[in-house]
Amino acid sequence: MKGRQIVLGQIFGRDAAALMQDGRLEDLILDAAGATPLSPGAICRARVDRLVKGQGGVFLRLPDGARGYLRDRAGLREGQSLIVQVSGSAEEGKAIPVSSRLNFRGRSAIVTPGAPGVNVSRRIRDTALRDDLTQLGETALAGQGDPPGIVFRSVAAVTDGEEIAAELGELLDLARAVCTDREGGPELLLDAPEPAALAWQDWSDPPPDGIEEGPDAFETTGAAEAVRQLLHPRLDLGGGAWAEIEALRALVAIDVNTGSDHSPAAGLKANIALARDLPRQLRLRGLGGQIVVDFAPCPKRDRGTLDQVLRAAFRAESAETVLIGWTAMGLYEISRKRDRLPLSRLAREEPTP
Repeated sequence: MKGRQIVLGQIFGRDAAALMQDGRLEDLILDAAGATPLSPGAICRARVDRLVKGQGGVFLRLPDGARGYLRDRAGLREGQSLIVQVSGSAEEGKAIPVSSRLNFRGRSAIVTPGAPGVNVSRRIRDTALRDDLTQLGETALAGQGDPPGIVFRSVAAVTDGEEIAAELGELLDLARAVCTDREGGPELLLDAPEPAALAWQDWSDPPPDGIEEGPDAFETTGAAEAVRQLLHPRLDLGGGAWAEIEALRALVAIDVNTGSDHSPAAGLKANIALARDLPRQLRLRGLGGQIVVDFAPCPKRDRGTLDQVLRAAFRAESAETVLIGWTAMGLYEISRKRDRLPLSRLAREEPTP
């Protein structure tokens, strides 16, 4: 199917949303219920359990007996209550990463307590529109003590002003209610959005050409088959080349192979094919942390070309990614924030009824 399509349905017994572009799976959101105590994006009241000297962080007690880890320990003491937001996923048995910097996300705006100011997406270049949005934000914050910050997202450029103002008012009220609920033990204050809500927030700019919805939407659109293929480590790169993507406990290992192509440029072609698709593969498979790529053999003079392809491919990624570079052994290192649960884990864990 041609065009940009959003699919809302179920897979692996979980509510899910998929973004398809010309029939290719571009993004995927699955409900993480049952696979983790708290999903990325959830906001909860936590209690400081133990300060970690030498690491600059603290272990926290989270709802339902879960453990969290906050990197910033400034001004905190054991037993203190604070409000945090789950910022990523963790390997089973490890503490869940959290942040004290909260984000209340909407479709056209984000409210950021503790980070004051009104900002407008750089993608909105119309000066008059930027001024109007800034004025709207300043008006909404007028009279508030210790006002939060506001970030207007790019979709605000094509959204009615009254709709933006109404959503912004709801987000400000929600942020105020959550941020003042500091007393008490560990408790979930705001759960992570459902896949359909996240799809509405993040995939509506540009507007989709179609929306498929229903229990069998994933099967009828081909999204289900594309998702199942991601559970296999092998990735075909064309021309007989392929890569193996394996998630280990300490790191993600990627091996690129030229296959039956023995031409002088075989290694570079396979490596470029992997580099261009790597951000999408990591995003769809929910992989992050330390990533090591063993590229197919190619002359050292071609590494500059490969660097350029990698940087261009990761430029539009929302997940924080650092392209570290080449090691002495000729491997390529990448560090990527674990902002999602691994797809393999969501596929095997039973969802909460």
